[in-house]
Amino acid sequence: MRLLGINIPDTKKVGVALRYIYGIGPTLAARIVVSTKIDPDKRAKDLDSAEINRIKEFIEKNFKIEGELRQVIKQNVGMLREMGTYRGNRHMRRLPVRGQRTKTNSRTVRGNTRKTAGSGKRTVDLK
Repeated sequence: MRLLGINIPDTKKVGVALRYIYGIGPTLAARIVVSTKIDPDKRAKDLDSAEINRIKEFIEKNFKIEGELRQVIKQNVGMLREMGTYRGNRHMRRLPVRGQRTKTNSRTVRGNTRKTAGSGKRTVDLK
């Protein structure tokens, strides 16, 4: 089934299936199901066209999702970079923005990948 240009799994319940749309999480999915008066135990494949249209119209009217949301987030990060804020600088350097430690974590982002140590035994050639 397709909803707003996204493939939604048929076998999952409506509240879970809606989470496959970027920008809709568990809380928002539950709010959509309650607001559109759809049975939360109903599977996505069992929705009729009227229910699908209600969901579609409700989402389009009330929320930003997918490409539009990604664009807004990108603009917000760009604004932080331009202003030269701490968060903007962290984004520019591709480091964690929300206060995570960087001494031991985020190695792959920093380019500091370490190879794991072997057992220490050398392979012996048998002749």
